[in-house]
Amino acid sequence: MVKNWSPQSWRSHPALHIPDDYPDQAALSAVEAELSTLPPLVFAGEARRLTSHLGKVAAGEAFLLQGGDCAESFKEFSADNIRDTFRLILQMAVVLTFAGGKPVVKLGRIAGQFGKPRSSSIETIGGVTLPSYRGDNINGMEFTPEARLPDPQRLLKAYHQSSATLNLLRAFATGGYADLYNIHKWTLGFVSGSPQGERYRELADKISETLSFMSAIGITSEKAQEIRQVDFFTSHEALLLNYEQAMTRVDSTSGDWYDTSAHMLWIGERTRQLDGAHVHYMKGIKNPIGVKCGPTMEPDDLKRLIDALNPEAIPGRLTLIGRFGSDKVGDRLPRLMAATKAHGVPVVWSIDPMHGNVVKANNGYKTRPFDRILSEVRSFIDVAAAEGVHPGGLHLEMTGQNVTECTGGAFALSEEDLGDRYHTHCDPRLNADQALELSFLVAERMHSLKQKASKAA
Repeated sequence: MVKNWSPQSWRSHPALHIPDDYPDQAALSAVEAELSTLPPLVFAGEARRLTSHLGKVAAGEAFLLQGGDCAESFKEFSADNIRDTFRLILQMAVVLTFAGGKPVVKLGRIAGQFGKPRSSSIETIGGVTLPSYRGDNINGMEFTPEARLPDPQRLLKAYHQSSATLNLLRAFATGGYADLYNIHKWTLGFVSGSPQGERYRELADKISETLSFMSAIGITSEKAQEIRQVDFFTSHEALLLNYEQAMTRVDSTSGDWYDTSAHMLWIGERTRQLDGAHVHYMKGIKNPIGVKCGPTMEPDDLKRLIDALNPEAIPGRLTLIGRFGSDKVGDRLPRLMAATKAHGVPVVWSIDPMHGNVVKANNGYKTRPFDRILSEVRSFIDVAAAEGVHPGGLHLEMTGQNVTECTGGAFALSEEDLGDRYHTHCDPRLNADQALELSFLVAERMHSLKQKASKAA
């Protein structure tokens, strides 16, 4: 246990990007008190199991796929959207597993990813200035004074939506939907008519042939749990520490503190100050945690964060999520990877190729060019190979919906296409076809490096 730590001790440290302008502080306190009495969303044993899986990623024996919405919303909450995101992660994991020959840890940005730090606390449109939209668990997206007021009741609505989402995810993961024998049924409608859909069908055919052989010798989904169901975990940025505090509970079996709002939490690029509230809070919980590492991160600062957040050097405890931009990753990442390798504390290295590659299109939409996203991922894999570090994972903002938010990809979406189905509540996401295409391209890159390493040996 960290000395002088409690779930609320973060309040004595500088806390950035947490709203302090709730008009009724008493109402906020009442909601926080109510949240602290509600059932946990996840359990300590599940979080420990994720740490174990991530320990295998840190050892180079597995791969991490972390993906989901930029920011979940109340308006787009539906069973179909949850199913499509879950199904997309299953599809991508199959592609990555088949090419890499290693298990894939499936981790959603879901069931809690509501709040977003913003570069400015205010927004001006047509000469009118209002507070910025900060996520559905804080205020509303509509540009009105009423909607932009922080409302503590939104925290409760976010909790209940997260609970419903988790119930559905658990049913999908363990109730037969994830059975590998259903692999052909996972094809999304619009992906089925795309180049990636055809590649996926070819891969599914190969897996079906293998399953047919296994069935012939008596290995079926009824007898092998690993074929019928999957471990699926949840994660979100631990931004609103008052919510995280309310969801922090003592595990009855170990006596340790766990944040029961998600299996994994991460600290964002804007809130990773060593003396800040977010780092202090994360020191005391036993969940696996992550830290976003951007182009301003220096090797010595990273080593200090590693020592603060994983002093016991537990494999799988800490995931470092690079988010540099395609133009900076080649310059900034090698020093950081070299420093962590020399430091010796086991970490998972993952890449977020989304946040450093946002551009504004000529028609005013924020977008992310697919070629820049792919370039950053390729550079991440190549740098890791050069530094002798396992390229452990992908961290993507994506959706199973047929949106038009990122340009490029196999369908060559242009800036003119962005307005067709631009539905994000915050930043642009890869659609299902683009995400599946990326998984194929990453798998091919890693398979190529694996073959080169085998020949060199």
